[in-house]
Amino acid sequence: MLNQGEVLAAIERRAGGETGFAVLAVRVCDLREVGIRYGMQRGAEVEAAAERLIRDSLRPVDEVFRAGDDCFSVILPNLPARNHALLATTRLFKAFEQPLQVDGVPWQGRLRIGAAFFPQDGDNADVLWRRAQMALQDATRRGQPHAFYDARDDRFDIDYSELREAIETSQLLTYFQPVWNLRTRRISGVESLARWTSPTLGSVPPDEFVTFAEQSDLIVALTHWSINATLREAAALGDAGLSFAINLSASAFAQGALVEQLSDALSIWGVPPASIVAEVTETALVEDLDLTARTLRRLRDMGMRVAIDDFGTGYAAITYLSRFPATELKIDKTLVDPIARDPHAARLADSIIQLAHRLDMTTVAEGIADAKTDRLLTEMGCDHGQGFHLGVPQPAAEFAEHHRRSAFAVDASVAECK
Repeated sequence: MLNQGEVLAAIERRAGGETGFAVLAVRVCDLREVGIRYGMQRGAEVEAAAERLIRDSLRPVDEVFRAGDDCFSVILPNLPARNHALLATTRLFKAFEQPLQVDGVPWQGRLRIGAAFFPQDGDNADVLWRRAQMALQDATRRGQPHAFYDARDDRFDIDYSELREAIETSQLLTYFQPVWNLRTRRISGVESLARWTSPTLGSVPPDEFVTFAEQSDLIVALTHWSINATLREAAALGDAGLSFAINLSASAFAQGALVEQLSDALSIWGVPPASIVAEVTETALVEDLDLTARTLRRLRDMGMRVAIDDFGTGYAAITYLSRFPATELKIDKTLVDPIARDPHAARLADSIIQLAHRLDMTTVAEGIADAKTDRLLTEMGCDHGQGFHLGVPQPAAEFAEHHRRSAFAVDASVAECK
């Protein structure tokens, strides 16, 4: 069980008397899946075995605490430098290389670790533990096994209560970025994006407040807001022939009831499931394979489309693509951006497009910034594209008004031709 107070008290004790120590946020991926597949008792046994393995891999003076269903807090005292923490993380990764045997059931654990250090990364328990979790989130987002806290990622000191109030009172705004059909040269859909202007911090980048929400229980409320805000705007547009992509956090999958949330919201707003694209990042796919696959299949069974977002930024194997019922592959902008100046990058993008098509998936290129990149992707057979060259994110209401006017202009032009 989560014992936040115990974790913070232990960190605070160290902060009061030591010159240097590290705090690790250790996630044992797929741990919840054991309980789902084999029962709660077996799940508890595997969780206890994972905790013992973590303890046995560390020094006697190191402290280990449960910090969630699949997360542990580790305190490493008496560390004179950051690099000393690498020894501990190396031992932990080594320990989990072999499957655990619990009552004859083999289980392969995978670790993700985030680290923060006293005093350079924070001088109190709350800050240190939050920043260790931020580093863990950064490792997950980048598809890396571990990450140290980076002060450049802490530009905004977000207040929990302020963000919670903003979500609960709908102070966030829905923006739409157009997605173009590169063959017909028409807008085929939009990606729904959240924007937040804090009364104290000003405009907060989505990466900042979404990451903060993922590290707390706010991700459930934020996901609920995002779904309903997007569908409200979709309902207002009526039968516009557009798709509406909604980004779903890996943390939202772990919280459960996501399918029910979407189903209820579709019924409330009267939006057909076929017009919704559920986007999940590549790194989220490998975080909890079976849970994610089951959830995505249920969304597909409802009639929604499923997109793998930011493809190419994580370490998901290509073979994973066959395990998930995805209909679309979104190629990350880091792979799209250099194709106009780097032949190797262009060949790589072309290979991804052809692979997706062979798997009966449509392709969406992200971050199209200029006409040459647009043209090359069209020649490669890429189905859809988005980026500043094609259209910047704008408030959903403004997008709806522009779309209605442009659709009216096209209809009028067709009528004149007749």
